[in-house]
Amino acid sequence: MNPISNKTIKTVILLLLVSVEALSQQAGDTLRFTLNEAIAIALKNSYEIQVAKNNVDISTILNNYGIAGGLPIITGALSNTEQVTDVNQELNTGVKISRRGATGNNTQANLSAGILLYNGQRVVSTKKRLAETQFQSTELLNAQVQNTIAQVMTSYYDVVRQLSYINTIQTSIEASQKRLEILQVRKSAGMANNADLFQAQIDLNTLTQTLMDQQMVAAVAKTELLRLLTLDAKAPLAIRDTIMVDQTLQLDAILDRITVNADVKAADHQIRINELLVRETAALRYPTVRLNTAYNYSRNQTGAGLTLLNQVVGPNAGIAIGIPIYNGSIFKRQKQVAEINTNNAQIQKDVLVRDYASGTVKMYQTYVSSLQQLATQKENYDLSRQLLDLTLQRFQLIQATIIDVREAQRSFEDAGYRMINLNFAAKSAEIELKRISNTLQ
Repeated sequence: MNPISNKTIKTVILLLLVSVEALSQQAGDTLRFTLNEAIAIALKNSYEIQVAKNNVDISTILNNYGIAGGLPIITGALSNTEQVTDVNQELNTGVKISRRGATGNNTQANLSAGILLYNGQRVVSTKKRLAETQFQSTELLNAQVQNTIAQVMTSYYDVVRQLSYINTIQTSIEASQKRLEILQVRKSAGMANNADLFQAQIDLNTLTQTLMDQQMVAAVAKTELLRLLTLDAKAPLAIRDTIMVDQTLQLDAILDRITVNADVKAADHQIRINELLVRETAALRYPTVRLNTAYNYSRNQTGAGLTLLNQVVGPNAGIAIGIPIYNGSIFKRQKQVAEINTNNAQIQKDVLVRDYASGTVKMYQTYVSSLQQLATQKENYDLSRQLLDLTLQRFQLIQATIIDVREAQRSFEDAGYRMINLNFAAKSAEIELKRISNTLQ
C-alpha cells in the first residue's frame, strides 16, 4: 500500500499556494504602493517630522527683535481708589478741622515707554543667535527627513528581501514535490522503497515549515514598514518589487559632500550659537543706557482737610544709565564657561565629521565588495537553478540519486540566499551613503 496518497500531496500543495498567495494578495482593502509612494506617506505621517516642523515654527516665532530686547516697551496703568476717613487737623493759623466720615477719591493714570539705546551690542548678538537657532532647526528638520527616507527605503527593501526568500523556498518546494511524485511513480512500479518515499515527504514537510517561518519573518518586516509609515500595523500589505542597486557611487564625491550633511550643518550652527552666547555674556559687563518717557495723570480729591483737590497732568522723559561695577566676577566666569562650550561644540562637530568620514569609507567598502560578489553570485544562482532542473531530469531518468537532488536543492537555496543578502547589503550601503551625502530623494 502506498504510504503517501495523492490526496495528501495535493492538500499540502494547496495549503502552500494559499499561504503564499496570502502574503501578496489579501482582500480588496490590501495596501499596495511603490517605494516612492511609501516615502510620500512617511513624510506626510511621520510624527518625528511633525515634531521637527513644530521646532522650526517655534524658532521662527522666537526669531524677533522683540524677543532679543531691541524693541520699545510700552506699558499703561490705571487705578481709582474711593475712601472714607475721619479728619482731625489743626493748622498753624489756629484753624481746626474736624470731620467724621469725609469721603475722598484718588485716581492715577500712567502711560510709559522705554527703549534700549545701548547695552554693549547684546541685543544684536541675541538676535543673531535667534536667527542661527532658526537655521539650525531647519537643518535638523532636513536631517529628520533624510533619516526617515533612509529608514523607509531600508525597511521597504527588507520586505522585498524577505519575499524573495519565500520565492526561493517555493522553488525548492516545487523540486521536492516533483521528487516525491517521481518516487511515487517508482513505488507503484516496485522500483522504490518506503524509506526513500518517507525521506522525500520529510524533506517536503521541512521545507513547508521553513516557508511558514519565512512567512512570519516577512509579516514582521511588513509590520515594521507600516510602523514607519504610521499606518495600521494590522493592515494587509502587498509589495511587488525588485532590488536595483545604483552602481555609480564614488567615494571621493561622497566624502566631499559630508560638509553639506544636515547633521554637520546643524553642528556648524551650534558653534555659531555658542560664539554669539560668548558675545552676549561679554556684553553684560558694559553699561546699559535706556530712554524712558511717560505721560502721567493724578487726581486726588477729599471732602475735608487743607487740600480739597490736587490734580497733576503732564509728560516726563529721562535717560537711565546702569553701570555694572562688581558682582563677584559672575559675568567673567559666565563668559569663560561660554567659551568652553564653544570649544566643545567645535570638538563635537569634528567628532561628527570624523565618524561620518570613517563610516562612509567602511560603508563604501561594503558597497563595493557586495557589488563585486553580486556579479559572481548571480552567475552561481543561475547555474544552481540549471543544476537543480538538470538533476531532477536525471533523477526522473534514474541517472541521479535522491542525495544528488537534495544537494542540488541545497546549493540552489544557498545560492539564492547569498544573492539576495548581497543585493540587500549593497542596497543598504547605497542608501546610507546617499543619506550621509544628503542626496536621498
